[in-house]
Amino acid sequence: MAKQSMANHKTSYLKNPKIPFSLFLILADSILVALIITYVPYTKIDWDAYMSQVSGFLGGERDYSKLEGDTGPLVYPAGFLYIYSAIQFLTGAQVYPAQVLFGFLYIANLGIILLVYAKTELVPWWALSLLCLSKRVHSIFVLRLFNDCIAMIMFNASLLSLLYQKWHLGLIIFSGAVSVKMNVLLYAPPLLLLMLKAMNIFGVISALAGAAIVQILLGLPFIASNPISYMSRAFNLGRVFIHFWSVNFKFVPEQIFISKMFALSLLVAHLVLLAVFANYKWSKYEGGILSFLHTRMVQMKLKYSVSSSSPPKTVNGQSLAFKVLRNEHIVTTMFVGNFIGIVCARSLHYQFYSWYFYTLPYLLWKTSFPTFLRIILFVGVEICWNVYPSNSYSSSLLLCIHLLILWGLWSAPPEYPYVDEKSVAAKKRK
Repeated sequence: MAKQSMANHKTSYLKNPKIPFSLFLILADSILVALIITYVPYTKIDWDAYMSQVSGFLGGERDYSKLEGDTGPLVYPAGFLYIYSAIQFLTGAQVYPAQVLFGFLYIANLGIILLVYAKTELVPWWALSLLCLSKRVHSIFVLRLFNDCIAMIMFNASLLSLLYQKWHLGLIIFSGAVSVKMNVLLYAPPLLLLMLKAMNIFGVISALAGAAIVQILLGLPFIASNPISYMSRAFNLGRVFIHFWSVNFKFVPEQIFISKMFALSLLVAHLVLLAVFANYKWSKYEGGILSFLHTRMVQMKLKYSVSSSSPPKTVNGQSLAFKVLRNEHIVTTMFVGNFIGIVCARSLHYQFYSWYFYTLPYLLWKTSFPTFLRIILFVGVEICWNVYPSNSYSSSLLLCIHLLILWGLWSAPPEYPYVDEKSVAAKKRK
């Protein structure tokens, strides 16, 4: 029996080369990260500001309007302070130990994202190497120590929880990620749609309540001190970024770039694209977003108005039973929803590349493009993000590549969202 088990184990590795190749990538990238930390000079940007803000918090200050660093006032939610307070304690506020810590975080994040890719079975095993080939992302993690890294590690952990159907846990971790940096909210619209598909209305409400409680508990000391200051600083949606640092819209004249009309236009484009994808791609097999929401409302009403002994099985031809969502549908919906936000963002700074870099191979293989074009687009995005300072040509090229990828995602056939019950039973038998 032992020999047969070992034989089956070896066969599974041969059938799924992603597992050993992922382990190889983790080992190789660990060596690369160690070499970068040892030989590449650290770039001072936000670390001192982070430490100043944390020191104010640890010194007893709870008024957000009085927490500042050399780059300006604190503009992140409370989770940022708790996490970087722990980092300060572990590293003594010294850069080198912080780099080592972020090196471990980089590898942990890579391991999580590789597991996400392995569970979707979309991207070929050799293309996983693309996840380790970004000069800019290595820099963001171990040479800049940005809080974007922490937020995205937590988001990826929440996504992995969703793939294991742990929706309440996933929402708690997701809320924790939002408490570090608000960009994670770009994933909120597709996440809400997936929750409505995967859970009944009471499950959705309880999961959202858990996420809200996380925000309340983390922000409570600051809310009690000065609620207006905390909410206006930590959750400021109207910030105007400096034109010089824009990677994606440097070709837009500065007067237009900082105008409210430009921001409003991008917001409208964002909402329209989300609605179009939600209706025609993510809810295609439910008859569109309105039909899907109508079915869920009818289901909620029938829960109270119909005898449990003989409930109707369908409404308008749609099943009222909740089904398990396929991993590919979860990841596609989340990654595409975030990418739409990236395309419509008024300003992408260099550290913002970490918001979507790890989704790029998946998104490219989700399109129907030939492999050579996928590779060209991936390299093109990386080149644009490594042009410093960005210019009209690099930002124009980046926008064109983004739009081409978005068109490829739109033209690709949507996947069936639900797990086939027969295949689930077959896996259990094995």
